[in-house]
Amino acid sequence: MAVDSVLSSPLGPPACEKDAKALWFIEEMTRNADSVQERVLEEILSRNAETEYLRRFNLAGATDRETFKSKMPVVTYDDLQPDIQRIANGDRSEILSAHPISEFLTSSGTSAGERKLMPTIKEELVRRQLLYSLLMPVMNLYVPGLDKGKGLYFLFVKAETKTPGGLLARPVLTSYYKSDHFKTRPYDPYNVYTSPNEAILCPDSFQSMYTQMLCGLLDRLQVLRVGAVFASGLLRAIRFLQLNWPQLTQDIRTGTLNQKVIDPSLRECMGRIIKPDPELADFLVEECSKENWEGIIVRIWPNTKYLDVIVTGAMAQYIPTLDYYSSGLPLACTMYASSECYFGLNLNPMCKPSKVSYTIMPNMAYFEFLPHEPNTAGLTRGSPPRLVDLADVEVGKEYELVITTYAGLCRYRVGDILRVTGFHNSAPQFSFVRRKNVLLSIDSDKTDEAELQKAVDEASKLLREFNSSVVEYTSYAETKSIPGHYVIYWELLVKEPANSPGDEVLSRCCLAMEESLNSVYRQGRVADNSIGPLEIRVVKSGTFEELMDYAISRGASINQYKVPRCVSFSPIMELLDSRVVSAHFSPSLPHWTPERRR
Repeated sequence: MAVDSVLSSPLGPPACEKDAKALWFIEEMTRNADSVQERVLEEILSRNAETEYLRRFNLAGATDRETFKSKMPVVTYDDLQPDIQRIANGDRSEILSAHPISEFLTSSGTSAGERKLMPTIKEELVRRQLLYSLLMPVMNLYVPGLDKGKGLYFLFVKAETKTPGGLLARPVLTSYYKSDHFKTRPYDPYNVYTSPNEAILCPDSFQSMYTQMLCGLLDRLQVLRVGAVFASGLLRAIRFLQLNWPQLTQDIRTGTLNQKVIDPSLRECMGRIIKPDPELADFLVEECSKENWEGIIVRIWPNTKYLDVIVTGAMAQYIPTLDYYSSGLPLACTMYASSECYFGLNLNPMCKPSKVSYTIMPNMAYFEFLPHEPNTAGLTRGSPPRLVDLADVEVGKEYELVITTYAGLCRYRVGDILRVTGFHNSAPQFSFVRRKNVLLSIDSDKTDEAELQKAVDEASKLLREFNSSVVEYTSYAETKSIPGHYVIYWELLVKEPANSPGDEVLSRCCLAMEESLNSVYRQGRVADNSIGPLEIRVVKSGTFEELMDYAISRGASINQYKVPRCVSFSPIMELLDSRVVSAHFSPSLPHWTPERRR
């Protein structure tokens, strides 16, 4: 495909011939979204025709949409969990997929306190790599010259386990970074990182972060973009620099490496990179020793053109802090993906975060959309609802995403609520509204109302010997500190004021809540250092009545009012904080070890 062939594309003129092919592919897929979807579903049903799952619903041999929709139920993870567990336990028969399940991708969404196991097949890596290959050609339309420097990206692998049947279970990005698609990727001048593979692949979070930051400082004038997967990850890197700049600058001054970095391959790799640079060390000492860290990103990396981080959904809470540290650099949200499937990309990546929309790529999976209405919550297997096809969604309406994948998920409810903002050709564009049922999130953790209630119930047991109980509670994700942490507001009923629970007891209540929260949260606290200690703020008696009065004054019905289990509206926060009588933090880390797959 010649460069000229997409010069008239609505996307704009490509930077090079390789980009031209990528932009042409995007145009081709989105012009024919419905026919591509029809082909994708036919391929999935044909190849998996003899699987146990399709035969269970009398779909063996049927590849048309109408038969598929009339016979295949819409399901959740709990519906599929028995089949997934059989695969995890070693059953190699064709249960969900005709292609062998190569590994499980662990979803940050939880089921009964455990990460969900998402089955995948080897060719999905190719499909994910294809989507990655489209990101820079789009970005090059908006930011010229990205081939003239490097990207400072803080990328990490996380804990992985093996199921009883011997299959790996690990996060999707860990799977990708450890694959040959990433480790032996061909050189691309538009996609050069400051971090060597050895630093990214080091499983120890301190050693990995330290060496990635060190490389980023050494290459500071070549850095054109700074990023992490989530906004919270980039802010954690800035906090790491605040805490460790004296040792980092000492390493740069002397050309030596911190003795805390003990990974042999990493020490060998860094030995080839570090050279004494007293002038750079002096500059960094001068900048980092200042009390004011406003604009620190552009002060240290002055050629940075944008930050590449996810700031949609729960990550939007970090935007003001990112603006502070970067002096308002553009925030680029480039793609939309999950453990279950990679979905699409942002064709206008330099837009404001509030305007971010993702164009679904119809070749990635078969997509359907469940109109997001209260009466769709109680779906049963017996009565499949009328789902809307990709090309038939309506602008302005909200839908829950439902996917059918090559790896064998059929009509699976992802749990993401999306709003249609427009179309690119015939492919719809969506803004991410929220995760269904998620109350609290700091990093990759997701805590829903049931989990929060259970945690409060567990902690409340410690109050019984003081003849006290929790009358009401609410919560919010506090993200002004780095790392952020959960704040739980408690109103207590203390029947014996002379025997009221003190700081030591309430601190233990914080820890009891953390012990009760899911393993993703506890990993963030213990292994990733991405979540700070949980805080309980005890408020005056009558505070939640005041909260109700305030809601009613703003038009809420007194008959239908329910205490919100999570709050973010500033006036409500101010009311709660003005009534706080004591604050307590978890005194130690909760228990966490990599999950054993039963």
